[in-house]
Amino acid sequence: MFDIRDFGNAGAEDGVPGLLTRLRTLYEATPLLVGLYDHTDRLRYTNPAYRATFGLPEGDFPTWEEMVRRSHASGHGINITADDFETWLASAKSRRGKVRFRSFESDLRDGRWLLVNETMDADGWMLTVGVDVTAFRVDTRDIRQARDHALRAAHTDELTGVANRRFAIHRANEMMAPQGPGGTLCVIDLDNFKHVNDRFGHQTGDVLLRAFCALMAGAIRRSDCFGRVGGEEFVLVLPQTDLAEAERRVADLLARVRASRPLPDVPDFTYTFSAGLTFTPPGDTFSDAYGRADRALYLAKLAGRDRVMLG
Repeated sequence: MFDIRDFGNAGAEDGVPGLLTRLRTLYEATPLLVGLYDHTDRLRYTNPAYRATFGLPEGDFPTWEEMVRRSHASGHGINITADDFETWLASAKSRRGKVRFRSFESDLRDGRWLLVNETMDADGWMLTVGVDVTAFRVDTRDIRQARDHALRAAHTDELTGVANRRFAIHRANEMMAPQGPGGTLCVIDLDNFKHVNDRFGHQTGDVLLRAFCALMAGAIRRSDCFGRVGGEEFVLVLPQTDLAEAERRVADLLARVRASRPLPDVPDFTYTFSAGLTFTPPGDTFSDAYGRADRALYLAKLAGRDRVMLG
């Protein structure tokens, strides 16, 4: 596993090696929380302050999700007050790493309050820096937190916690912008979802939607965006992904869904989805791309459901 200690030469006082050594020394000494994540959202460097906050032993480099799950179970890290941890996690992942820079406040289980800055590079690596602001402007903290909650709510589907239609379309438009990376747009529809509501009731249907979203959020890349656009219909935005790779990845997601058992009260229940894919080069428009993907989805339904079609 990569560690920033691999860089530099302790005896070098000038040039790049010496600068990296000095940078590493300062990162190790600072009370700021410094973490570096790679494009798969796995930690590649943490300083002592970061490791202490999240209860990470020396040499441990989990993914962000693994770290949050472990720290939450052990009483370290982020103060998560949501009734449903899985919905909170899906919501957090739907926002994480979707913009080049973001700044937000977060409270910790040990009572501290952090200002967190996340910076992404073009390859999907993320630098996270947390500053202890516990003593700063306590009188306006509730206002700032309300603002952050409002921003999250504006981008989040209330039922499932994943991105909502507005945010998913925004991410798709960024992918298809004239200077954007291009990629693939996928439209997904759960098969025979009306039968689930008719047979088990709408509350069970909601349980299924949340379970599906949690599975998808846990299986996609940080650079991807999965969002609910209405009912049982979803979109998956896959930047820098050609059709062949997108088809392989969505087929893998479909296999995971087939194998899942999302209803604890109905352990033998299984379900599937149908999907339509279309490639979206820079300069494409969401309406055109969505129309192509939606037609491919319609063909998948006509062909018997439980499959992926290209458009």
